[in-house]
Amino acid sequence: MRNGFPRPPRPVSASAPASGSGAGSRTTLLVLDAEPLPRLGRLTGRVRIEHADESTLAERLPRADVLLVWDFTSHAVRRAWPGEGPRPRWVHTASAGVDHLMCPELAASDTVVTNARGIFDRPIAEYVAALVLAMAKDLPRTWDLQRQREWRHRESQRVAGTRACVVGSGPIGRTIVKTLKALEVTTALVGRTARTGIHGPEELDRLMARADWVVSAAPLTEATYGMFDARRFGMMQPSARFINVGRGQLVVEEALAEALSKRWIAGAALDVFQDEPLGPDSPLWGVPGLIVSPHMSGDTVGWRDELGAQFVEMYERWEAGRPLPNVVDKKRGYVPGH
Repeated sequence: MRNGFPRPPRPVSASAPASGSGAGSRTTLLVLDAEPLPRLGRLTGRVRIEHADESTLAERLPRADVLLVWDFTSHAVRRAWPGEGPRPRWVHTASAGVDHLMCPELAASDTVVTNARGIFDRPIAEYVAALVLAMAKDLPRTWDLQRQREWRHRESQRVAGTRACVVGSGPIGRTIVKTLKALEVTTALVGRTARTGIHGPEELDRLMARADWVVSAAPLTEATYGMFDARRFGMMQPSARFINVGRGQLVVEEALAEALSKRWIAGAALDVFQDEPLGPDSPLWGVPGLIVSPHMSGDTVGWRDELGAQFVEMYERWEAGRPLPNVVDKKRGYVPGH
């Protein structure tokens, strides 16, 4: 161990036998595949790269030094992670959330877990701002009326001067706050613990009750599972809107559907869901006032290349024995803030 991180094998020539993680061999990087495959550029030829899917992951995990979870929608790591014996010393997921791979065995191990923190902050904040503007300016109804060739003049809402409560004080939540402030929205940020500029969870109810916009950008943990339920939707203003770009399991979807159907709140937008992809028979498609998007808030043109480049840079730090960024606190389930 060095600087709290596992020491990688000493570099050897490219002609060394590629026989797993034994002494004198190249590092074995195992990729849990998803299409398109990651571009690993400079690592080609330097690292023994193997590929696995959900059916082969358990077999190949014990001989891997590093696991790249490229398929960040899969829960295969939870099922395949070895309890005892050889296992990867470092796991990196190409996503902000880590709930899809964390299991008690992984949490208890000395394996380092990192995430793709930093890639999605700005795109998700832009997406939230777009939803706020779209709902305030009644754009969904404008598009519906256009398709019907109906001219119906309406008044829309001014965004400047409204209040937002953003839940989740990580980089994504902080960037959402910064972006909304540029629209002159008064913002309150809620995190796991209160500190300068961040409200603690004990203030969430009060802040939600005053907010025009409630934005969920929290990680999924035992404390946040189902946190947006009937009680909390019931305390929101009738003119308020709710947006979730965090994790689908943060929201009790049936309670949100009821709140919208009974007009307890004015509207909502979900980019993440309890079960994905959302099936064609899901009642959520038809809930009045609900905008449904297919988990795309952070996915801008070139995002996969950014994820691949980020991992290559992190790998080279690990190979050189330098501390890794984006190290997840496995007990908390996210990268702690500074």
